[in-house]
Amino acid sequence: MPEENPVSVLLTQRGISHRVFRHEKAVRNVEEAALARNQRPEQVIRSILFRLEEGVYVLVLIPGTQQVSWQALRRYLGRSRLTLATHEEVLAVTGYTVGTVSPIGVPASLRILADKGIFSYQEVSFGSGEANTAIIMKREDFIYALGKVEVGEFALPES
Repeated sequence: MPEENPVSVLLTQRGISHRVFRHEKAVRNVEEAALARNQRPEQVIRSILFRLEEGVYVLVLIPGTQQVSWQALRRYLGRSRLTLATHEEVLAVTGYTVGTVSPIGVPASLRILADKGIFSYQEVSFGSGEANTAIIMKREDFIYALGKVEVGEFALPES
């Protein structure tokens, strides 16, 4: 058995219930990940890092296949300009590589914005800090593990 991944280690140290899910093969998108985990795509939480200005970042948590509403994010943050972080910035700021980013284990100083839609299901999954591996948790445990986050409407309305 491979050693525990970074997020699982942190959750275990904090006594928070979770399980590690290792994909048998690489997944290419949220739909494939959800299918393998026996979940709906909306239960897969994506963590997306935005750069507000030099050295200032915000992590946005969004459900599955939904897209971030740049307009809503700009309005909420009171900013006219923001960009997606580069792969290098994601690693430097979060400690995780793109595709493995977890909201658990990031620096406490990193501001986290959670779209309210991520709390719609009793079970969620998200990045574990390790490629092709996810953490699956009950919603209540996830909320506890997240700690202080700002909840709002950051996703584009579904058509």
